Amino acid sequence: MKLMLVCTSGGHFATMTSLKSFWSLHERVWVTDHKRDTEILEKTERVHWVPYQAPRDVLAIIANIPKILKVVYLEKPDVIISTGASIAINFAFIAKLIGIRFIYIESISRAQELSVSGNLVYLVCDEFYVQWPDLCQKYPRAIFKGYAS
Repeated sequence: MKLMLVCTSGGHFATMTSLKSFWSLHERVWVTDHKRDTEILEKTERVHWVPYQAPRDVLAIIANIPKILKVVYLEKPDVIISTGASIAINFAFIAKLIGIRFIYIESISRAQELSVSGNLVYLVCDEFYVQWPDLCQKYPRAIFKGYAS
């Protein structure tokens, strides 16, 4: 199974790296923005760099669509997994349109409500994971898998 791991730098990247026990067992390619924390990927992983998309920056989301389409077409992943943030939006909708499984893992910081990205991808993703059990009450398609109790 070929995975495409999609996340922005910072906390979203840290969340994805914390899942290494899973993704290290599979062929994979990363898609992220090039920052100090993510540049470590260059040493051991295949990575595609995309421009950073600030939250709620609709123009950046639109501008990144051609690059993301190209990456998905070239890599042909079986599953796209994202920990956010706004970069997940592009991948979720593209995955839905072309029939690739899309899995989203919401940030642990989202204990009461979903993030903007989470809200946008919730209805189109194949699996949606949250890290606080109370979110499953508000979002019935959400699956609790997290450290919070």
